[in-house]
Amino acid sequence: MATDDPEQELLAVADDLYALPLGEFTPARDARAKELKGTDLAAPVKKLRKPSLAAWVVNLLVRRDAAQVEQVLQVGAALRQAQEAMSGDELRQLTRQRRQLTAAVTTQARRLARDEGQKVTEAVAEQVEATLTAAMLDERCALAVRSGLLVTALSATGVEEVALDGAVALPEALGFEATAQEAPAPARPDLRVVPDPDAEAKARAAAQEALTEAEEALREATEERDEARESVARLEARSMQVQAEIDELRRRLAELEETAEEVDEELAGAEEARDEAEESLADAARTRDEAAAVVDRLSAD
Repeated sequence: MATDDPEQELLAVADDLYALPLGEFTPARDARAKELKGTDLAAPVKKLRKPSLAAWVVNLLVRRDAAQVEQVLQVGAALRQAQEAMSGDELRQLTRQRRQLTAAVTTQARRLARDEGQKVTEAVAEQVEATLTAAMLDERCALAVRSGLLVTALSATGVEEVALDGAVALPEALGFEATAQEAPAPARPDLRVVPDPDAEAKARAAAQEALTEAEEALREATEERDEARESVARLEARSMQVQAEIDELRRRLAELEETAEEVDEELAGAEEARDEAEESLADAARTRDEAAAVVDRLSAD
């Protein structure tokens, strides 16, 4: 929809394009740029980058299930605000809850993509989950996700600021909110009651087709289950490794604390010896001065 604001009009065009199925993006973008030929919008529309699969899945999730995304972003905002006041145990518990939430929302995103005919591998799902995690850890990443104009997946540590250059379709995307969409309703065939001389054969064919679809659904569910198990095993191994590193750091810290106590004791002893030596030096100096005074008096006599 044309507006008096070129920036808003460009965002509106991008909003429409990034809502399309992934395979339709490039031809639709080129066609839109051609329509806009002769205007200031033609060049920036033509430059809009096709999103990666992971970015497209997140954009789809933002438009089709905004409530889930908003829950993720709200939890992330609450965690950022409360982080400084929390103890280590509380942070670990909330981090575990955060991972459970992002994993659940990622599963929903994969389901939405599958409904669109787009298979999402485990590797892509990990990028989707990393992007949701980044949105929870970093406020600017949250804005990027909410825009629905991602072109690449995001990653954040929660410590360093994330560089978003090239991660969103337009610099103006931060602060923009994607237009929500409803999932397309499945097509309903026209139903007509007509005489059917071969009803039994058709019923068998329909049953066979239903069986085939059910077996395909079972196969996909089995693949997803296997991928989930592999992910759990990998993450459990990583968790054990991290815990081992933590235990080693704790052991080293205990050693250093013990060494620090020993050094403090030695320092206290050294300071006491220094004070005694200074006192002895002062006594010796007084004795020397008294002896010198006697010598001077006797010499004067």
